[in-house]
Amino acid sequence: MAEKYLVGIDMGTGSVRVGIYQLDGHEVGFAVTEYKTYYERPGWAEQKPEDWWNCLQHSMKKALAKSGVDKKDIIALGYDVTSCSVLLCKKDGTPLRDCLLWMDVRSYKEAEQIRDTNDPALKFNGFGNVSAEWMPCKALWLKKNEPENYHKADVVCECADWVTYKLTGRWTINMSNVSIRWYYDKFNGGFPRSLYSAIGLEDVLDKFPTELHDLGDNLGTLSPEAAEFLGLSADTIVAQGGPDAVIGCFGLGVISPGKIALITGSSHLILGQTDVYKYTKNGMFGPYPGCLRKEYGMIEGGQTSSGSIVSWYKNNFCQDLKDKEGGIYGELNREAAKIAPGSDGLLVLDWWQGNRTPYTDGGIRGNIYGLSLNHTQAHLFRAVMEGVAYGTENVFQSFRDAGYEVAEIYMGGGTTNSDLFMQIHADVSNVVVNVPEDSQSCALGSAILAAVGAGVYKTFEEAVEHMVRYSKRIEPIPENHEVYKQYFAQYRKAYGQFGDWMRETTAIGK
Repeated sequence: MAEKYLVGIDMGTGSVRVGIYQLDGHEVGFAVTEYKTYYERPGWAEQKPEDWWNCLQHSMKKALAKSGVDKKDIIALGYDVTSCSVLLCKKDGTPLRDCLLWMDVRSYKEAEQIRDTNDPALKFNGFGNVSAEWMPCKALWLKKNEPENYHKADVVCECADWVTYKLTGRWTINMSNVSIRWYYDKFNGGFPRSLYSAIGLEDVLDKFPTELHDLGDNLGTLSPEAAEFLGLSADTIVAQGGPDAVIGCFGLGVISPGKIALITGSSHLILGQTDVYKYTKNGMFGPYPGCLRKEYGMIEGGQTSSGSIVSWYKNNFCQDLKDKEGGIYGELNREAAKIAPGSDGLLVLDWWQGNRTPYTDGGIRGNIYGLSLNHTQAHLFRAVMEGVAYGTENVFQSFRDAGYEVAEIYMGGGTTNSDLFMQIHADVSNVVVNVPEDSQSCALGSAILAAVGAGVYKTFEEAVEHMVRYSKRIEPIPENHEVYKQYFAQYRKAYGQFGDWMRETTAIGK
């Protein structure tokens, strides 16, 4: 009998990654295809759904070719995508406009309107500011500013729902997206009609797909059209997918209380599981019931910009290093490692696209303080990484304030490609960083969904036990932490002292 395989699709902010895995989680083929994000105005970010689909085809065929696997031996696939990336569609899946990408914060005024309702559902964002990233904010902006498109839409959905339709021909929503970004509360009647009515958006509830699934549910097999397009068998089972960082928790093995996941990439997302449903006002989001697994709620914090700031810096200011050994990142990492913690007085505020938590403010922007004539490319590179790590520590502090211990973290994604960046995180937060053998935690997490959806493993615990392994353990350096404590204290002061000024200045450029 031929060996069987699983496919994990990771449709991130900048590219779609496809991994082909043995049933024990070992990767046998992997491919990446990039697509473009359009930044028409400050705070805006859009993508073209057709790019996702075409790039998925390219990555799938390339991964298949690398693996040498026969398509008939692939028993199931799972997928993760960005959240909350909002689409207006016809019933046949045709988008009426480009997607408002998750990082798009143009709807910050709508977020303020939702905040001012004081609806009980706002417990999920800590009874405070509402993130402009979330579904009701974006949907309300579209209704106000593009009423023709909004009213023509048969379906208002996320990227995950559109991808599900393209794969299976079925419109579904998943418990993860709706609980983490749409205010769905499975313990209290589902969607909060009081909230949607208060903002004049009750009609959107009739445009949401109605078929609701948990992550990993078996959705049947690929449609014939999707199978042919992707070069797969029409017998391939499709497991319900959802948000990339949430599904990355499976790939990191963070599926029960007591562990904290740090999913890195264009953004950072910090996630943990809990069986205690306690809602606070300290800047932490959640717990979201049933977000990852039926048994638990999920707590959340995050940074809208992290790896995307590193990429921004590299792409705009460091192209002269492209011929160095290891490329631009290789040279920058080598030189930045020679610089002492604190980057000789530089302090970066990581709010290029606003702040997700703990401030939940789409009206503030990034800042670099302390520039002097002795600073180099490497200083700025290190300072950007340190600024991102300060933002992460700020989220950890909100977790600690709510009673959740953060002493060890499990890290996946792009940051794991840099030993320096991981060490900075360990030193700033004084935590141990555990790194899985497979750094593509989201793609592996999607393959774990496929494994459970197809019945290869009966439970997520069993799947994780067989498919997740760890390769690195990074300890914090005490003397570095002592230096970073001083810089982080200054980072913490910035929002309270300059937040109003930032919002006023940001408004001028709108």
